[in-house]
Amino acid sequence: MELIASPQNPKIKNVIRLLEKASERKEQNLTVVEGEREIELALRAGYKLHTLFICKELHPAPLNFSPEHSWEISKVVFDKIAYRENRDGLVALIVPKKLRLQDLKLSSNPFIIVLEAVEKPGNLGAILRTADAAHIDAVIICDPQTDLYNPNVIRSGIGCLFSNQVVVCTSDEAINWLRQKNIRTYAAALTATHFYHEVNLAQPSAVVMGTEATGLSNKWLQEADDQIKIPMRGQIDSLNVSTSTAILVFEAMRQRGFK
Repeated sequence: MELIASPQNPKIKNVIRLLEKASERKEQNLTVVEGEREIELALRAGYKLHTLFICKELHPAPLNFSPEHSWEISKVVFDKIAYRENRDGLVALIVPKKLRLQDLKLSSNPFIIVLEAVEKPGNLGAILRTADAAHIDAVIICDPQTDLYNPNVIRSGIGCLFSNQVVVCTSDEAINWLRQKNIRTYAAALTATHFYHEVNLAQPSAVVMGTEATGLSNKWLQEADDQIKIPMRGQIDSLNVSTSTAILVFEAMRQRGFK
């Protein structure tokens, strides 16, 4: 395995471009994934491993997978392309998947998270962790303001981008598909008259979450089957969107007996 010792190597410069620019990720159809756990989650979900960079100083143990293209890199080089706090010496380039609504495989009683115009990679990653923990059917992201394959989404979601079914589409496409599947939609909104624990989330359901700054658009507020809210007993009127999503999701799981 050839050693790359300089951060000026063209392959390393390309990794940095992929880390920094959504346009590069889109053009090259590649994203950067750091960490053995995250890489294994991607491979388990059927993602293609394009290239692997290994810092043997940090990862001397044998791998559980065999990459087609791999390069050994020095600690100096690894530090240039690593973006996690807990580093294990592995950085991979992986080919993204483009799942469509019609590709989703649903359970007999589906539960779905819908996110409109999500803009912060950290929030999206945290919501994907919640989706994995609750083992919901899918996450639908409508009109996103951030790249789904932003490495910070993968990092903050500890690889749960790969363990969930995630679709990116327009709000109109999502609304029409949910209606076709007879999935009842609950829009999280301050204008709601029902609290989240007062509605029936044990039936086929989707919770629809907006941005922290502006909430949901009028389209979703008008098209959703119902609106729900979380009781706020303090002086502020909202929670972080990932926290709010977790509360609603696990209320649904409670109503379903965690089955």
